[in-house]
Amino acid sequence: MGHLDHATYGWLTPVLSYVMACIGAALGLRCTVRALNATGRARRNWLVTAASAIGTGIWTMHFVAMLGFGVTGTEIRYNVPLTILSLVVAVVVVGIGVFAVGYGHDRVRALVLGGLTTGLGVASMHYLGMAALRLHGHVGYDPLLVALSVVIAVVAATAALWAGLNIKSPAAVAVASLVMGGAVSSMHYTGMMAVSVRVAPSSAVLPGATAMQFIFPLAVGLGSYLFLTSAFVALSPSADESEASAAVAPLPEESLAR
Repeated sequence: MGHLDHATYGWLTPVLSYVMACIGAALGLRCTVRALNATGRARRNWLVTAASAIGTGIWTMHFVAMLGFGVTGTEIRYNVPLTILSLVVAVVVVGIGVFAVGYGHDRVRALVLGGLTTGLGVASMHYLGMAALRLHGHVGYDPLLVALSVVIAVVAATAALWAGLNIKSPAAVAVASLVMGGAVSSMHYTGMMAVSVRVAPSSAVLPGATAMQFIFPLAVGLGSYLFLTSAFVALSPSADESEASAAVAPLPEESLAR
């Protein structure tokens, strides 16, 4: 059995991955709040932004954490198409859950459906990402820990959607984001604790890309997207601010009278 190291760079990758999960959750919750206060095309656009933020945040969290993953006795490579597919799955299934909540008339039913769909999608993203691993040996899983990780993913997703429906103030969103970041990280590391590797030493060249060749640049790009989108959301006026500005603005007749 190969020795698994989940933090080859010390606390750097666990802390950074947690930060990325929190940023994605915070941005997604803020966009969901904006969506619920909007109508028509604006609601759809905010929900799309929320789905992309949460999905990319979770994916970035997973693969930043994977930068610190190592197995003694073998190198690690990543299958590029499967890795990209895991990103697409994350965004799409989170989008299904967010739109279910954003347009659902029965909020309880929408919350349950959206939480289940999103949680299963997050778990699928994780294990698709793990399926992209290429190493000299065989990867196995503890079924009980896998099941626990899926339960954590569903609970975390449901809690996130509930927060999007019920939490409005920026301070409450910040606290909820810290909790959600912890839940997503817990799901990841629970899933990683389920992993075992039986190394089969070989001199053959592994297919795929190294983490630094592919994962690191992509994670940096997605992280930059999250930061820039966060800035846009923070600077754009909320519905209440827009209404307040409209109320203060002079009417055309008043402007002409002056």
